[in-house]
Amino acid sequence: MRWSLLFLILGVFAPACQPASSDGSAAERRAEVTIRSLIAAYESGDAELIEDLFWPHATYDDYPNQVTYQGLDEIVGYVTAVHDWGDDVYMNIGRIHATEGVAVAEWVFSAVQNRPMGTLVPVATGLEVLLNVVTIIEMEGDRILRAADYADITPMMLQLGGRIELPGGAVLESGAGR
Repeated sequence: MRWSLLFLILGVFAPACQPASSDGSAAERRAEVTIRSLIAAYESGDAELIEDLFWPHATYDDYPNQVTYQGLDEIVGYVTAVHDWGDDVYMNIGRIHATEGVAVAEWVFSAVQNRPMGTLVPVATGLEVLLNVVTIIEMEGDRILRAADYADITPMMLQLGGRIELPGGAVLESGAGR
């Protein structure tokens, strides 16, 4: 593992990286540090750190988009994809719940959408998005075997100026970019 980067992350974010409880076992603390490192890797787009965190045969479930990524190449592509369209990427960890071999993190994601998001949003809006996310990791030893992200991406689509037309004529829109 790239310990120098991990120690740098922990040093920079030391107040936020304190374990929820000093009574936790070494395995609980390891799970907490691992999920914090994963979220830091999201924020930085550090492919090497992502590879160090996961087993080569790991899976990552992206529940908002109903896609499962298998293996390091696909997982790295998924975790770093936000940097393809977003600038000023920031993740703010709220709470972490860790037990032996499992950790759950509640966090807030923000970025500015300055490049197209594939065919979904084929233009750069320049708008900031904010999204609440929950990530769960399952570990085997000192690496992640499975991870899963849970988020409602509807608010993000509305923040980018999208609109949703519901049966009966109701329309949801945020007014962003108008």
